[in-house]
Amino acid sequence: MKAGKDKVVSLHYTLSVDGEKVESSHDHGEPLWVLLGHGQLIPGLEKALEGREAGESLQARIAPADGYGERQEGLTQRVPKKYFQQAAKLKPGMTAVLALKQGGHRAVVVQKVGMTTVDVDLNHPMAGKTLNFDVTVNEVREASEEELQHGHAHPPGDAAH
Repeated sequence: MKAGKDKVVSLHYTLSVDGEKVESSHDHGEPLWVLLGHGQLIPGLEKALEGREAGESLQARIAPADGYGERQEGLTQRVPKKYFQQAAKLKPGMTAVLALKQGGHRAVVVQKVGMTTVDVDLNHPMAGKTLNFDVTVNEVREASEEELQHGHAHPPGDAAH
């Protein structure tokens, strides 16, 4: 079966930027499970997976436009500390997760920590970077009705619904 929209794909990946490993699913031992066509992956990686089958390996070089976008200068904001988990531990240069008022989360880079506020760069930490993925496709299968309704894959043994 070929990977495509509404297919569940299990994969292992290693992400490198400028020759340095940034993260790898191998570090956690568990593969990443995704439902293609539902915004779970950056566009360039999703496109690279289209038409792939279980057992295939691939290398994908993703330009910023198909990854996390180009960096936008001046995209900073002063945010009350209450929107951060563990705000007391924040330091300039750290990547943090910002809880959004409208729900959801956003990765940001801390620029300055004040008494009650934190200045952050709202660009994604990987914005403006070319991403290099080494990927092995483990499994490709049809999504269940429940997965399609939820908009994400359910790995085997996942009883979290």
